[in-house]
Amino acid sequence: MNLGYINGKFVQLDELVVPIEERGHQFGDGVYEVIQCYNGHPFMLEEHLQRLIRSCEAIRLPITETLADFRDIIFSGIEKSQMQNGKVYLQVTRGIAERNHPFPEVPVSISMTLKEMEPMRTEYRAQGVHAITHEDERWAKCYIKSLNLLPNILAKQVAQEAGCFEAILVRDGHITEGTSSNIYMVKDGKVITTPLSNHILAGITRMAVKESAEELNIPFVEKNFTVKELLEADEVFMTSTLAEVLPIVKIDGADIGTGSPGDITNKLYIHYQELKKRAMEVMK
Repeated sequence: MNLGYINGKFVQLDELVVPIEERGHQFGDGVYEVIQCYNGHPFMLEEHLQRLIRSCEAIRLPITETLADFRDIIFSGIEKSQMQNGKVYLQVTRGIAERNHPFPEVPVSISMTLKEMEPMRTEYRAQGVHAITHEDERWAKCYIKSLNLLPNILAKQVAQEAGCFEAILVRDGHITEGTSSNIYMVKDGKVITTPLSNHILAGITRMAVKESAEELNIPFVEKNFTVKELLEADEVFMTSTLAEVLPIVKIDGADIGTGSPGDITNKLYIHYQELKKRAMEVMK
């Protein structure tokens, strides 16, 4: 069943539990992680929690919880909800206090939802998805997984209204990432993606794809590239926790390569499934 959690208490998702003067609600003053579970096991949990703690440190959230504490909360939720294939949404905010900009001296708030999910639509995997390019209007610290997602939401809505799955963001003429994904192009047998910087999130699935590419002896190149280079790529794909490895076959109305998912994208997706299987075996 779907389940919620807030500050030490498990709740139903329709319970009214967030106070009006909660800083996540009023300011977006917090950070989050989304973790995919397969057969009741959270995939790459350590990496997600390490990134959560880095995000807390980056916005000076005074957490006392350790990585092990967060792990215990998540596994308790999985056990109580009996979730098998779904997602954990974990959020930490600066807490409950009178609305005022300076940091309050109050405990942080920790909340979580656990929801069963249907797998990605098979036609997306088999046929690929469409995307648009969109100006990157976000702030200068996109490496923080912050609750402040309004520019992402607006760009994603433009994509949806254009009948597309994702908006690929462009800053100073170069690709940064998607609204909720990292973006890659394949050219001459090489996987090329934007280098890590303040302007993109260090994706957890990005880490796994880099590992897959290395094991498959596919060159993995981190360098900046333009919209023109993207449109001239042999293949394009995106990665995220929920989408995994997903081919993009059309951008701004133009076909990428043959207009079908490419061989390297498919190889990386298959290898990603192997990484999941290995991780599940270790956790048994």
